[in-house]
Amino acid sequence: MANGVVNLIVLAGILLLLVFSCYALWDSSQVYATARASRYEKYKPTAGGGELSFQELQALNTDVFAWLTVYGTHIDYPVVQGTNNLTYVNTNAEGKHALSGAIFLDCDNAKDFSDFTSILYGHHMEKETMFGEIGLFAHQNYFEVRRYGSLYYEGREHGLEFFAFLHTSAYDGSVFRARVVGARERQAWLDKVFSEATCVRDGVAVTPDDRLVLLATCSASTTNGRDILIGRITDATYADPFAHQAETGAGPVIDRLVSLWARIPLAAKIALAGLLLCLLILLAVVLTRKKKLHTRAQSAAPTIEERL
Repeated sequence: MANGVVNLIVLAGILLLLVFSCYALWDSSQVYATARASRYEKYKPTAGGGELSFQELQALNTDVFAWLTVYGTHIDYPVVQGTNNLTYVNTNAEGKHALSGAIFLDCDNAKDFSDFTSILYGHHMEKETMFGEIGLFAHQNYFEVRRYGSLYYEGREHGLEFFAFLHTSAYDGSVFRARVVGARERQAWLDKVFSEATCVRDGVAVTPDDRLVLLATCSASTTNGRDILIGRITDATYADPFAHQAETGAGPVIDRLVSLWARIPLAAKIALAGLLLCLLILLAVVLTRKKKLHTRAQSAAPTIEERL
């Protein structure tokens, strides 16, 4: 009876763990689903764009004012600005609560991107959502082939040319400056960035008169670390060199660095968890059966006195 009770307790614990694991997988999939760029594609301000317009998204949330696209990645999101830098940490661009948050401009920056350094923040997330791909720019090959992007604001599209990738601390106030005033201070800021950057693009002449955009997110490599992709805003726009891949269904990123587990569909993960549970139950049954047979054999064996 004691063995039976223990087995039931163990089985109940395994079932609870399975249920919790399945819920956790489902919940994570929902978080990532709400963070995918495809969710906002219908709002994108492009010619012949989508079912809904950028203006309709602004009607849902008046804090929406721009749109960011980084060619060769899944970064293709509306941009918001709150009264402080906590507003959109857990609120999406539609103004709804979401753990994935939104891409938001530093509250101290001007919405017309007239500042020397405009800082855009986004969560570092897996499955190529939000700013999860920023860290990949630390790899030279990845950085080299992804040079351009676009930034839509004030009713028209502007070009983005990315020229540096920097890894720094979240507390580095010399880099995270929303307002850098004066030619001397701006040049000092540029000198620091170029001296500490992990990747720098040759042939791009950046001056204190340029307007820069910093795409900042948490780093997966260090505690309190931040990964920053830096580009300059240009009046000229650039064609998307990865557009043909999207048209053929190959996706915008051909050399994405995603783990095998992240590639497995949710249904397959649940099936694997169920298979593991079945194996554990089968193992428990076999061990219990073996123990019972051993106990019966011992009880059936004659004692020393009986043999004598």
